[in-house]
Amino acid sequence: MSYLHAFWLALVQGLTEFLPISSSAHLILMPHLFDWPDQGLYFDVATNTGTLLAVLLYLRQEVRELLLAWLGSFRNGATNRDARLAWAVVWATVPVGAAGLLAASHAELLRTPLVIATTSIGFGLLLWIADRSRGRRSVYEIRAADVVVIGCAQALALIPGTSRSGITMTAGVFRGLSRQSAARFSFLLAIPVSLLAGGLDLVHFITHPQALPWGIFGFAVLVAFISGYACIALFLRLIERIGFTPFVIYRVALGAVLLLLYL
Repeated sequence: MSYLHAFWLALVQGLTEFLPISSSAHLILMPHLFDWPDQGLYFDVATNTGTLLAVLLYLRQEVRELLLAWLGSFRNGATNRDARLAWAVVWATVPVGAAGLLAASHAELLRTPLVIATTSIGFGLLLWIADRSRGRRSVYEIRAADVVVIGCAQALALIPGTSRSGITMTAGVFRGLSRQSAARFSFLLAIPVSLLAGGLDLVHFITHPQALPWGIFGFAVLVAFISGYACIALFLRLIERIGFTPFVIYRVALGAVLLLLYL
């Protein structure tokens, strides 16, 4: 893999990880569309590391407060708003963790352009319908029922093209959260999900060690980090103003093009 090849893949990962358009779908599609060899598991781990660092840095103050409140809830049973939100993140992660363990091998069978076309259009239209509800609740007003719905929705992201951020934002807005609150909760959920996936990949690397192009991987981490950080900042600044419609249009257009190419 060349540095130019790594640059484009890492840039796409950084720009799509936090938008409701599915980063995994784009990384699957790029080798199909440009006749590139598959980048492999460990390259995906490198770019995911970059975007994980981006969300940790951007939300560093919130993450610190939530972590301290969560740890405090074990010591003294504190239930302030930060502790409740931290527990909401934990419980909403359980369904996707369980689904990942049970269905990870079967998910590989769905990594095809036609599946991505279908999910891009279907879940894109669902996002458009959800966006009509115009919720107003803050992320700190999240309820137990919201956590169940968003957590179960996140498990659907194992299907390529669904978009983890897209489906969690869709569920959040359906449940009455504001667009920005749904986005923030989605970004917070990205942290434990990325850590869980990275942990599994680390186990795989330890049990199947191999020589890797560390220079290219380090470069990919940097590109994904910078583009991911910029994407989060712009998205949170603009989402209340522009809504989700531009992303719905993109998803439907992408799905239609894939259907034309691969049917």
